[in-house]
Amino acid sequence: MELNQRQEKILKIVKQHGPITGSKIAEQLSLTRATLRPDLAILTMSGYLDARPRVGYFYTGKESEEVMTSKIRNILVSEVQSVPILIKEDTSIYEAVVKMFLEDVGTLYAIDNDKALAGVISRKDLLRGTMGGNDIEKTPVSVIMTRKPNITICYPNDLLIYAANQLIEKQIDSLPVVEEQDGIDQVIGRITKTTITRVFVNLME
Repeated sequence: MELNQRQEKILKIVKQHGPITGSKIAEQLSLTRATLRPDLAILTMSGYLDARPRVGYFYTGKESEEVMTSKIRNILVSEVQSVPILIKEDTSIYEAVVKMFLEDVGTLYAIDNDKALAGVISRKDLLRGTMGGNDIEKTPVSVIMTRKPNITICYPNDLLIYAANQLIEKQIDSLPVVEEQDGIDQVIGRITKTTITRVFVNLME
């Protein structure tokens, strides 16, 4: 994250004089405490500063790279997951191809009649299904999809870094985010390589 000129000045003051109150910082900058409040909040939330009641602000000693690393390591899957694209496991391969094209996604998640995760369908699965001599308008995706226990999943409270490692290690494009409801795994989100890239770019900006 790039700091503005005033935030850089605040950091310099806190490094030299911390712990120091917000009022004293404002005094040195010839500004009001209210004017500085947003900058102090940003610096504190970003990890550059810490604050203690009746003591004031002090510098954490973290540089920008350390702050970014710390933030990445603390992001939960639930904070960045996107909406999953679901189909029934008896959906035809043809309908799945159309669904994937219209939704512009790389993975579909198949569910059973109880809305539990039943399988994962990738582009490669659909390509294999259309080239295998099947009647794609009659053959269900259950014939070609990846089933449990070969499905890699993650949970809302998992760290995003864990999900990213799973994508890399398993060489897959996405992970279904599941939550146990009434004893079954229901798909409530998805984490993709695009998700990881977007988070990284947002932090850099």
